[in-house]
Amino acid sequence: MIGRIVCSKSGRDKGHFMVVVREENGYLYVCDGKERPIEHPKKKNPKHIMPTNTVLTENEFKTNKSLKKALAVYRDSAGKREEPICPKKT
Repeated sequence: MIGRIVCSKSGRDKGHFMVVVREENGYLYVCDGKERPIEHPKKKNPKHIMPTNTVLTENEFKTNKSLKKALAVYRDSAGKREEPICPKKT
């Protein structure tokens, strides 16, 4: 599941797209390159995220800058594809 774009369904980051960078002990570690840089990923329970069908290559999430760019491209084109839309913050 590493490299998959996911959407947070709960927590302070609800409604944000992130990328899974690590799996450990039943938890996923996600980051977005801005609020959650690669150096400090957020530990998430897998039931609190909604996976998408998009998987990034390792080079696309190698640095925070490339990760932010890949997520921006994904957000811009998500409306054109039939991918699940991430629930907005309430």
